[in-house]
Amino acid sequence: MHAINRRDVLALGAAGLCAGLVKLGPAAWAATGAANKRLVVVFLRGAVDGLNIVVPHGEEAYYLARPTIAIPRPGSEMGAIDLDGHFGLHPALSALKPFWDERSLAFVQASGSPDITRSHFDAQDYMESGTPGRKTTADGWMNRLLTQLPGPHAPTSALSFGPTLPRIMAGPASIANVPLGRAATAQLPLDRPLINAAFDKLYASNDSLSRAYQEGIASHKKVMTDLQTEMMEADNGAPSAIGFAQDTEHLARLITQNPAVELAFFALGGWDTHVNQGAAEGQLAQRLKPLGEGLAGLAKGLGPSYRDTVILVVSEFGRTVHENGNRGTDHGHGNVMWVMGGPVSGGKVYGAWPGLAGEDLYEGRDLPITTDFRSVVKSILAAHLNLNTDQAEAVLPGAPAATGDITALIGT
Repeated sequence: MHAINRRDVLALGAAGLCAGLVKLGPAAWAATGAANKRLVVVFLRGAVDGLNIVVPHGEEAYYLARPTIAIPRPGSEMGAIDLDGHFGLHPALSALKPFWDERSLAFVQASGSPDITRSHFDAQDYMESGTPGRKTTADGWMNRLLTQLPGPHAPTSALSFGPTLPRIMAGPASIANVPLGRAATAQLPLDRPLINAAFDKLYASNDSLSRAYQEGIASHKKVMTDLQTEMMEADNGAPSAIGFAQDTEHLARLITQNPAVELAFFALGGWDTHVNQGAAEGQLAQRLKPLGEGLAGLAKGLGPSYRDTVILVVSEFGRTVHENGNRGTDHGHGNVMWVMGGPVSGGKVYGAWPGLAGEDLYEGRDLPITTDFRSVVKSILAAHLNLNTDQAEAVLPGAPAATGDITALIGT
């Protein structure tokens, strides 16, 4: 067995064996005693069909455009859950209706990125960088946001759930990666005694790299202990939930243990429904149900922390108004944003709704964008996270300010 040197450490890190460990400090999970305001972003990769999520059941054009995949009107079998007489919620999202009723859930229709690309890769990149149309932006807007929030920050102030750091979190500020599902509590190679002892010996000095390693190991052990203890108590011998609901359960536990968490990010795939999308049942519904249940579980699991949390659900663009020949939908333009949390002035569909008549559609086929997604984010930055104009500009350079009813989206 050859000796472990610093080049080996870099190789191990590149392989993901040490990912996130050096970003966790010894006080990472200590309760601060002060509840921070926080933002959770859920990115639906693949362009979810917003028209079948917040359904414009009050428009005949919707039903004419979607003869096989339209969600039936409220009151019909498997019909939409009425929200305001014009819009309804996909029935698979019934777990979210109580939050609409208590006015902590809102939607912003006809929203999205002003860039006209229909490329998943480019649209996601622009939405995560916060600079639509500009490919040269090096960092993500959530990383920039962390640098504008009041410090000092714990290494776990920002959490990214998943195996790799997403574009939205890329940048100079330290971000902690949290594995998904049961991997969140799975052992890493560094948890093995022989490997751990070798690394401890290698990094026993007081230089900056050694201190970072020592702090990371201490924080990692604390994370593992907290998660495993809480999961065992909550499970009571039963297997835990899988998928998104399990991951939001982890986040809720971590936030209640450590109020210093300020930002969190999830990305969920499987929303590119070109073929056999389904209506109230089928492919889309099967994905929406665990999404809704996961969000509801997060809200409930947060307890009192929910009143200080905003949850934002976005997707890179919407889908065509008309279904295609494969009973699916193709890449579109405008979409719907979901905004949920204690500070949200909910129970309302926000934004300027253009209608679905042919002359109102973007390029004759898509829901147009009347609300830039960045203006929604800016309203959250200002009204919820208390950023001033210059700070918000640093996070989203060149973004338009919130106008119209979007200015009332977050309560004061």
